[in-house]
Amino acid sequence: MKHPISGSADATQLAGKFAPLLIIVILLLVAAAGVFVTVDAGTVGVVKRFGAVRDVALPEGLHFKIPFAEEVVPMSTRLTASEAKATAASRDLQIVTTDVTTTYAINGALAPLTFQQVGTPDKIAATIVNPAVQESVKAVTAKFTAEQLVTQREVVKQQIQQAIESFINTTLDDKEVQGALNIANVAITDFRFSEEFNKAIELKVQAEQAALQAKNEKLRRVTTAEAAAEEAKLAAAAQAFTIEAESIARAEAITREAEALSGRPEVLRLRTIERWDGVMPRITSGEGVLQMLQLDPQMLEGSAKKP
Repeated sequence: MKHPISGSADATQLAGKFAPLLIIVILLLVAAAGVFVTVDAGTVGVVKRFGAVRDVALPEGLHFKIPFAEEVVPMSTRLTASEAKATAASRDLQIVTTDVTTTYAINGALAPLTFQQVGTPDKIAATIVNPAVQESVKAVTAKFTAEQLVTQREVVKQQIQQAIESFINTTLDDKEVQGALNIANVAITDFRFSEEFNKAIELKVQAEQAALQAKNEKLRRVTTAEAAAEEAKLAAAAQAFTIEAESIARAEAITREAEALSGRPEVLRLRTIERWDGVMPRITSGEGVLQMLQLDPQMLEGSAKKP
C-alpha cells in the first residue's frame, strides 16, 4: 500500500509535467479565436495592422486576421439619420429654430480612407454632417421671411439640402476623401418661431378669413341682385312682347274690318245710326242729316228687329 504522502507527490509531478502542455493548448485556443473575425451584414471591416489602416475594407462574412497584429473596426454602410437643431434669423429678423434630419450613408469602398482621415461614424456625424446642417440652415434661412419659410417649405428644403451637400463635399475634398458620404435625404421636421410671431400669424389668418367671408357675402349679394335684375328684365321683355302682340292683333283686326266695310257705305251709316242718341246737332245742315238717314229700308228693318 502506497503512503499518502507518496501519492500526493506523484500527482504533483504529473501536474507539473502537463502544465506546460495545458498552457500551450490554452494559448492555441486563444490564438485560434483571434485568427478569425466576422463582419456583420450592412457593415465593412476596416483593418488596422499595428495601428496602420489598410487600404482595402473587409466585406461581410468570415475573414482571417493576424492575431495580436491586426484589429478590425466595423463601419456601418447602412443609412444613418443625423438630427440637428439650428437657430437662425430670417430675412425679416425673426428668430427661427429649425429641426433638420439628414439621412446619409458611408461609401463602403472608401471606408478605410474615411476612417483614416475623419474617424468613426460618430466622428463623421459630429465633425462633418452636423456643422454642414448648422451652416446651411443659417445661410438659407436668411434668404426668406418667416412667412415664406412656412409657405415655401419645399423650396426651402431643396435649398438647404443643396447647401448641405455642397458643404459636405467641400469638406471631404479638403480631406481628400471625395464621395465618402452619400446624402439620401434632408427633411425639415419642424420650424419654431417666437410667441409674438405665432400670435401675429394667428391674427393675420383671422383677418384673412374675415376678409374672405366679407368678399363671399358681397359676391352673394351681387349675384342675388344680378339675378333679380335679370328676372325683372325678362318680365319687362315679356310684357313688352305681350303689348306689342296685342297692338299688332288690334291693328290687324281694324285693318280687316276697314277692308270689309270699305265697299259697303250703308253699313257705316247703319253703325252711325245705331250709335246716335237721337239728339240733333245744334248747328248742322239739314242735308247732312237727311243724307245720313237715307238708308236702305231693309237695313232699317233689320236694325229695328235688334233688341
